[in-house]
Amino acid sequence: MAKLSLRAVQKLTCKKRDAWWTVILVDPVATRMLIVMARFNFITPNRVTWAALFVGLGSAGFFLKGDMQSLVIGAALYHLSFILDCIDGKLARLKGNGTVFGGWLDYVFDRIRVLFCALALMGGQYLRNGDERFLLAALMVVFLDMLRYVDALQIYKMRMSMRTKIEKVTRERQEAERAAAAADGPVDPEAQQIRFMEDLLRENPEAEAELLKEQAGGAGHVVDLHAQFRHRFPWYLRVRQALLRSRIRPHLISGIEFQMFVFIVGPLIGQILLTTVISAVLLGIFELIIMYKFWLSTRDFTHVMAELAEPPSGAGSIAPHLHRGRHRRGVQGDPLSAPEFQAPPAHEDPGFQPYPEPYTSYGAPDQPAPDQQPTQAFQQLPTPAYQQMTQAYQQVRTQGYDQQAQGRPVHGAPGAMPPNHGYPGDREGVG
Repeated sequence: MAKLSLRAVQKLTCKKRDAWWTVILVDPVATRMLIVMARFNFITPNRVTWAALFVGLGSAGFFLKGDMQSLVIGAALYHLSFILDCIDGKLARLKGNGTVFGGWLDYVFDRIRVLFCALALMGGQYLRNGDERFLLAALMVVFLDMLRYVDALQIYKMRMSMRTKIEKVTRERQEAERAAAAADGPVDPEAQQIRFMEDLLRENPEAEAELLKEQAGGAGHVVDLHAQFRHRFPWYLRVRQALLRSRIRPHLISGIEFQMFVFIVGPLIGQILLTTVISAVLLGIFELIIMYKFWLSTRDFTHVMAELAEPPSGAGSIAPHLHRGRHRRGVQGDPLSAPEFQAPPAHEDPGFQPYPEPYTSYGAPDQPAPDQQPTQAFQQLPTPAYQQMTQAYQQVRTQGYDQQAQGRPVHGAPGAMPPNHGYPGDREGVG
C-alpha cells in the first residue's frame, strides 16, 4: 500500500461528524496508529476487533482488583480498547475490505466488553467497601448501555421505514401523473426525483435548510421530516453548525461518552459512583430529547403522507346500489304494497283489526266498552252460530270482570285488560 499522509488518512477514514470524545481524544491517536498498521497485510479489521475485545477484558481484570493503581491501569486499557475499536472501522474504510459480519462482530464485542467491565468495576468496589449501591450501579450501567443502542437501532429502522413509504407513495403518484400526461409529451425524470432534507444537510452541514430546498428544485421535491423540531427550536441549527465545523455531532452525551465517564473518568478521579449517576442522568436527558425529536418526526411523516395520498373522487359517498339496502334488493316501489303484507280477508280472521284500539280502563261490568258490541264480521255469521258465539263471548268477559273486582290478575281473557293500562304516555293510567 502506498504511503499516505496523515491529512489524507484523516480525510479518508474519519467521519464527517462523530462523538466529541472520539474527535478530541481518539482520532488523533487512532489515525497515527492506522498509518503504521495499514502497512501490514495480516492486520485485518476483524483481527483488530478481536484485539479490542481482549484488551477490554484485560481492563475488566484490573477493575476487579479495586485498588487505585489497578483502577488507573484498567482505565488506560479501556481507552486503548476503545481506540482499537475505532481503528477496525477506519482500517476497513481505508482498505475497502469491510464486511457485514465484521460490523456485527464489532457491535456484539462492544456489548460484551461493557458487560464484563461494568460487573468487574462495580463488583470490585463492592468487595472492597461492601456498599450495595455499587451492585445497583452495575445493573444501571448495563441496562442503559443496552437501552441506548437498542433504541438507536430501532429509531434508525423506523426512519428508514418512513423514507421507504414516502418514496413508494411518491413513485406511485408520479407514475399515475405520467400516465395521465402521456399525451402531452415525455416527463423529465430529474424533475421527479425526491430528496430528503436530512441528506442535504448531511452533505452540506453549514448550509441553510431553506436555501438547500430552493437549490433542490422547490418545496415539492424535498421532504423534510424534521421541520417541526427546527420550527420549535430555531437555535438548534446554529448550535449544530457550530459543532459540525469541528466534526462534533450535537448529541453530546451518547453511549460513547457514557462509557468513557463510567470506565475512565470515574476510576481516574476516584468517584466511581458519583460519576456513574451523573453520566446516567445526562444520558437519560439526551435520550428523552431524541425520543421527542423522533415523535415530532413521525408527525411530519403523517403530514407528508396526508399530502401525498390523493383521496378517490367518490370518497365519502354511498354507492348507488346500496341506497335501497340489502333487504330491499329487487323490490320496486313500496315493499309494503306486496300481497303478503296486505290485511287478510274477513272470513280468514274475523277478529283481525289492522290498528287495534287503545286499551281503556273499566271499573265495573255494567260499564259498556266500545269493543263489547259484536263486530260486523260476527253479525254476518248464521243466526245459531252468531248467538252461540255471542253468549260465550259475554260469559268470558263477565268472568274477567269478577276476577278484576276481587283483585286477582286476569290472564288470557279476551278483551279483559288490567285497569291501569291507558293510552301510551297517559300518566293517569299509570298506577
